[in-house]
Amino acid sequence: MKRDDVRWMRLALKIAARGRRRVFPNPMAGCVIVKGGRLIASGWHRGYGLPHAEAEALKVAGSRSRGAAAYVALEPCVVFPGKKTPSCARALADAGVARVVYAAGDPNPFVSGRGKRLMSARGIEVVSGVLDREGRALNADFLARMSRPASLRPRVILKMALSLDGRPASLSGESRWITSGSSRKLVGRWRAESDAVLVGIGTVLEDDPELTSRGMGRNPVRLVLDSRLRIPRRAKVLDGKAPTWILSVRKGRVRGAEVISLPASGGEVDLRAVVAELGRRRIRSVLVEGGPRVWRAFLEAGLADEVRVFIAPKLLGGARRMRDAVVLTKPALRRSGPDLLIRSRVVSRT
Repeated sequence: MKRDDVRWMRLALKIAARGRRRVFPNPMAGCVIVKGGRLIASGWHRGYGLPHAEAEALKVAGSRSRGAAAYVALEPCVVFPGKKTPSCARALADAGVARVVYAAGDPNPFVSGRGKRLMSARGIEVVSGVLDREGRALNADFLARMSRPASLRPRVILKMALSLDGRPASLSGESRWITSGSSRKLVGRWRAESDAVLVGIGTVLEDDPELTSRGMGRNPVRLVLDSRLRIPRRAKVLDGKAPTWILSVRKGRVRGAEVISLPASGGEVDLRAVVAELGRRRIRSVLVEGGPRVWRAFLEAGLADEVRVFIAPKLLGGARRMRDAVVLTKPALRRSGPDLLIRSRVVSRT
């Protein structure tokens, strides 16, 4: 690895991130072309079916690409059945690029290693794994899906919101709004970055959420676990703002949604059947927002890939409604070995 490899790769990854929420089902990709220590061109993948990052950068660089180095977020692709765009590995070789550096390898079985071998055979110096962790984090959903094509299981992220005393809701079951506006805005971005968002019927009955991206990007497919088809006809998830799929053990019709009948396990929808069906429907990532029974079910089934937890500066205790919570202020967070210590001052009851 050369001294400037990390510098230029960081830029390639930053440019690649411009494709967030735009490129499904493709990964985000960025490319910078450097010659004589100077940036001469850059490009990013703008959408499915459109030119890849390498093609965009090579178009800008033109003849200056000969003898240059290209930094790419993901292993350059090759041609395979059904592919809509030309091979980026071949395009880099044809342009006379002398050196190609990329972060993460592409686990797509049609691509994995083939791009590297093609470029090496054409005399290009190929360096892989520069900022590999950052590259994998950028395209975590794509890489997770491609790394397990046999099961086609989507990546499952559990999003939890708890009070400081560990409660997800008041005694009445109310959980809206336990977190701040800033946290809800962040969740909107997470939804826009996910293919689907999932809740149980209990959350729909108690909070009646829309489950949209809140204007932060495209709306995900909305999934409701509803074994007995109890969803109200006027539920907000049936408003047509995004596709809604109701996952049930029963067959039936619900206006504004598609009912997907699946096998049961213990009287509830079998979650393994759920993730298998979502994979067949090309859902790569699912943000599971709960409630608690749903979180526990995914964890017990071994189907969760990541957990994201908000801790709100409130004490719910025996509060029947969210407005009765004890509000805290200026929380301070520190580590205590593997634990987290939160200290906060009590303000009042709302």
